[in-house]
Amino acid sequence: MSWLSTENVVAVGTALLGIAASAGMVMYERRVPRRKRIGYRVQMDNAIGDDIRSGRADRRLGLLLFDFDGAPDMSDATLVLLRVENDGSLGIDRDDYTSPELHGLNAVFTDRIVRGVSVTQATERDHLMDHFTAERGFGYEGSTLRIPRVPLNKGDHFKLLVLLTGGGVGRDIRIHGGIKEGEVHPNRSATPDEKPPVFSRATRFITVMLTLSVVTLAGIVVARDGTPPPIGCAKGELTVTGSTAFAPVAQEVAKKYEHDCAGSTVTVDAHGSTAGVRQLAAQGEQTKAQGSPPLVALSDGPKPDDMPELRENRVAVSVFALVVNADVGLTNLSTADVRRLYQGQVTDWSQLGGRSLPVRLVSRDANSGTRQVFQRRVLGRGEMANSSVDCAHKDDATAPVTRCELDSTGQVLTEVAQLPGAIGYSELNLADDAKGVRVLDLDHNAPSVDAIEHGNSAYPYREIEYAYTYGQPPADSLASSFLTYLTRGTGQDVVRTHGHVPCWTPEGMELCA
Repeated sequence: MSWLSTENVVAVGTALLGIAASAGMVMYERRVPRRKRIGYRVQMDNAIGDDIRSGRADRRLGLLLFDFDGAPDMSDATLVLLRVENDGSLGIDRDDYTSPELHGLNAVFTDRIVRGVSVTQATERDHLMDHFTAERGFGYEGSTLRIPRVPLNKGDHFKLLVLLTGGGVGRDIRIHGGIKEGEVHPNRSATPDEKPPVFSRATRFITVMLTLSVVTLAGIVVARDGTPPPIGCAKGELTVTGSTAFAPVAQEVAKKYEHDCAGSTVTVDAHGSTAGVRQLAAQGEQTKAQGSPPLVALSDGPKPDDMPELRENRVAVSVFALVVNADVGLTNLSTADVRRLYQGQVTDWSQLGGRSLPVRLVSRDANSGTRQVFQRRVLGRGEMANSSVDCAHKDDATAPVTRCELDSTGQVLTEVAQLPGAIGYSELNLADDAKGVRVLDLDHNAPSVDAIEHGNSAYPYREIEYAYTYGQPPADSLASSFLTYLTRGTGQDVVRTHGHVPCWTPEGMELCA
């Protein structure tokens, strides 16, 4: 499946949107509802007296100097450690407390009497101690502890160690008071120094569930069956013409498209790149009034400059190869030697270190894109004139070597395999599968698709494979749908299995640019 298919883009886009929504919800929860908040929690509530109601005496170390049994009303003494903190997102000033009294908050210990209190805080917050004075309302009476208006930056906290009597541990403890545009609230902690939850339980649950849902959706779509029906199937008839070298790819893609898109018929009728491009231009001119004809022309390389009406679609990078009869005895030729061969300057393979066999050039006709790529990328000029009909005997006695022209890549491979001393050219994948021929390196660069794809080869005999239409076919036409299927859909897998580099892969985009 193509990573850039519409389905994948939709799935991944949905996942990103869901994650963004989760982040937005978290930020909203963090910034809006908790702008100014004072949280408190009980970090310790222990009995330290010898209250016989508990059924057992408390164990103390270091507190034995204080006579709990002899002191009045201290047999049921308890110690409470209360943590008060700014757990919102903004700092809190003295004026933010809304209490009409001098102090800011009241800590109420149900059924217990406050006997004493000690204030503690981190060393870096020693300045907070200046606010815990009687002049600023700090004190206690009965079951109520008065807490001053202590300014707290975000994250600041202080702790109150309170000595109490008159009730057992676990009784309700509450802090009352108001904050402008905020609230005072209890928070919970499993351990004394554990921080309060940054986000509410509801926010955490919704965030986790939403993220899991959208990521699962993306995973299902991307990782499911690699050959789903394409988006945008079209019905009707379409003809694909042009390159014979690329015809095996077109034929397989056509079959898959017909299977996936019921009601469509795609016929591949390849006669060479130049012939296909000219056929498209002529048919488009004839049917211009009716719009783009149902015809796609495949071409090894770009179209001629005098056909501006043709619209290109870059499909793949194709790699081609020189092939020789297996008896020639060579595995590598330099570019200079190839040019000498095709200018008739080398007449016997022994001149290049091979066996003593006459050179026979088996070429393609003038409509061949494979030939045009060979002339453009390797020879740097056109081939010499034709001198033979059967490829084995000269019809022109003055010609330095035997040269013939055939109609298709398959015919070239067959002739080279059976004709001693023959050399020709072919699309690489077809050449690798052919028997009786040997694929040649050029300048000691092997014709390797992997090496070319990863930028590790200077092998010259390669070209972009184009698919041309006459103008821009309608978006809902069979031609548009088939081209999308070929270049961005399932067709990319077929292109790769036939030894080409799809243009819509990251490496292919660079090679096809």
